[in-house]
Amino acid sequence: MKRKKASKSSGGGSSAGPDIEQIEKLLKTMSEHNLEEFEYSRGELRIRLKKPSAGALHGAPRTAAMPEIIVAGTSPVAGTVASEPRSTEDLHLVKSPIVGTFYRSASPTTESFIGLGSHVEPETVVCIIEAMKLMNEIQAEVSGTVERIYAENGQAVEYAQPLFGIRK
Repeated sequence: MKRKKASKSSGGGSSAGPDIEQIEKLLKTMSEHNLEEFEYSRGELRIRLKKPSAGALHGAPRTAAMPEIIVAGTSPVAGTVASEPRSTEDLHLVKSPIVGTFYRSASPTTESFIGLGSHVEPETVVCIIEAMKLMNEIQAEVSGTVERIYAENGQAVEYAQPLFGIRK
């Protein structure tokens, strides 16, 4: 199946597929109600959110703060990724180089740097981590497609915590 590149202007009001803000709201609701897993399907769209209770991800402990996000199906209007859930073992993990606060965009009023399905190059800025009032741009490090987002916007992150999973 051919993957679609998510555009930065993939907009919010489309009923064809979820946008990042909708997925973030689902994650917040899951956290507030201590839900371990959430699955939604409608037509070709399938969303599965699952918090790992235990286990390890490339040596790093997986916590409730690192949910697994899988979006399958097609959504030409919203630019959603068309994919089947695949193993995370062959993903390149972009990890936090510092302790700080994770932000997906440059400011609360701007769109996220990247989203699920975005194609990135090594120099692509994927997020900002604020540490001691300094905004540190984090780059993708590799070329590929963003398949997993492990951190939530505004969340405190630790050194070496996985932020994104990129399929090369």
